Amino acid sequence: MTQIDFYILPDTTREARLDFACRLVETIYRKGYRLHVHVTDEQEAQLIDEKLWTFRPESYVPHAIVGSDLDKPPVTIDWREAPEPGIEAMLNLNPGIPEWFSRFERVAEIINQHQEVLRSKRECWQIYKQRGYPVKAHHLG
Repeated sequence: MTQIDFYILPDTTREARLDFACRLVETIYRKGYRLHVHVTDEQEAQLIDEKLWTFRPESYVPHAIVGSDLDKPPVTIDWREAPEPGIEAMLNLNPGIPEWFSRFERVAEIINQHQEVLRSKRECWQIYKQRGYPVKAHHLG
């Protein structure tokens, strides 16, 4: 059964949430998982793509937006559809839950203290719990 981890940040800004997302992507990648980052739209995909190149000068996380020239990178970014089979983890930055989330061993969700994020991710928490998935909270900061 898919393990769901919620990372709860004390910050309210989108920037803090995206910075933590990049650190989390790096951690998951270094643990040897293939990871899919599910975002809201193309603009957010491009933002995450850019941030993964620049968030730390000493960091390197091979990644690509789905449909680019890179062939099967360990980290994919998309907003449209389910990723290819064989990816073990998903970081869900989308406000909702994709219907195909249960194909992953692990799903990570990031909550900051912005009201829209709090509202949408509380709903996600309740949906996961109602469906019987193990949900764990990690309070940060």
